[in-house]
Amino acid sequence: MLISSGRRTGGAVVIGAGISGLVAAHELERLGHRVAVLEGSERIGGRIHTHRFGAGDDAAYAELGAMRIPQTHTLTMRYVAKLGLESALRPFSTILSDENNYLPTGRGFVRVREAAGPVVEDLRRDLPVGRYRPATVVFGAWLAATVRVLGPGELRDGLVGDLAGLLDLADGVDLAPYLRGPAEDRIDLGQVFRDHPGLRAGCGRRLEGFLDDILVETGPGLWYLSGGMAQLTDRLAASLRGPVLRRQEVTGLGVRTGGVDIRVRTRRGTRTMAYPLALCTLPFSVLRGLDLDGFDEDKRDIIRSVEYGAATKVVLHCREAFWERDGILGGASATGGRTRQTYYPPRDAGPGRGAVLLGSYAIAEDADLLGSLPKARRPEAVVEELAPLHPELKEPGMVLDSVSVAWGRNPWSQGCTSRRWGKDAAARTVERRRAARPQGRLFFAGEHCSSCPAWINGAIESALGAVKAMDAYVQGPPQRHDDAED
Repeated sequence: MLISSGRRTGGAVVIGAGISGLVAAHELERLGHRVAVLEGSERIGGRIHTHRFGAGDDAAYAELGAMRIPQTHTLTMRYVAKLGLESALRPFSTILSDENNYLPTGRGFVRVREAAGPVVEDLRRDLPVGRYRPATVVFGAWLAATVRVLGPGELRDGLVGDLAGLLDLADGVDLAPYLRGPAEDRIDLGQVFRDHPGLRAGCGRRLEGFLDDILVETGPGLWYLSGGMAQLTDRLAASLRGPVLRRQEVTGLGVRTGGVDIRVRTRRGTRTMAYPLALCTLPFSVLRGLDLDGFDEDKRDIIRSVEYGAATKVVLHCREAFWERDGILGGASATGGRTRQTYYPPRDAGPGRGAVLLGSYAIAEDADLLGSLPKARRPEAVVEELAPLHPELKEPGMVLDSVSVAWGRNPWSQGCTSRRWGKDAAARTVERRRAARPQGRLFFAGEHCSSCPAWINGAIESALGAVKAMDAYVQGPPQRHDDAED
């Protein structure tokens, strides 16, 4: 829940102008704190990054970072409403949601509408499934196909082992109510797991750790913001009374009894500033490269050990939405190879401003295949790989412009999101608490400090938790009574 307003004194600094930093600054100001925000790069938003192909509100745009909001992410939706953006919400068409999206199978690329038979064939080649009921085979086939589409390489490689125990459990569940389609050859995976959470016990640790992301990304109730996700961070920054200072690269943090010393490098040189209270929202992948003083060994260890996954996006600004002539009206195809996923965003641009194709979206080790290429080579590689499915890309003048980002190579993120794949629930909780634990007057927030890594909701959750802790610290310890609980 949002923190109620009240008057406080004292100053604070927030390091990082991503969504967690800006939410924290906004809420601290509401509580009466004076706040300054320091951002190392030339722009605000962090891993919310809307790129525009030209000037004007009707220019074509692409999301190089966060691009969707699950309806169940109530904190994010609350800030959408708070910032007056509810009217910009539109349904987000996810991967394989259009009947004409493509899916790679053992038969080659097939349309989603024709994929049921091929995905079952693929499962039968991988596992002996003859002893299972037909509905169990359909369940396993579509889950396997979805993991191959969305999962990182390590999950795909271990898929057969992860599925074996799960299918045994699933065969004891009546899956008939979850079958979909005229031939009942599809299945609502999300509803199966929601209604039968015990099935998770049959998942291998890798699959269980990634399962929520898979179900959210392929489920209903996803939204995007027409006009760009950066409206969230832009409006938060505009709401602040205190300064948001860009090109302020933090190179060192020192925790002392009376506050926090922050060493900052700008174009004019390096200086050290002292603040009585500080919030660091930098990813730990960046933080571990800074000079850190006054940190205890457990905090140093968690900063070193949090893992980050990469992500690469390559966007093509096209003359027209040629894919609509192929019957594709949205969603995304699973294109495999280096491109992995290809999205067909809605045409929000004005007449004559072109259309955007998210030619490649890849995560984890897959992201390095394109991300390691020079920027100029990435769009060329995507066009070459997609041309067999979309030959229109090679028509003269079809691709007007392009842009890409490799978050694993971005100096301000050095990764896209923290990752806890392969860890059980208890280990994930411990990691989150260690990541969020403050050091004296230095507090921490960001998706890596939340119960919902990789999502805006997690970044906001952590920001609100940090604001509550910071405000309580300023207020001092609560009055104890004789009957107070330990």
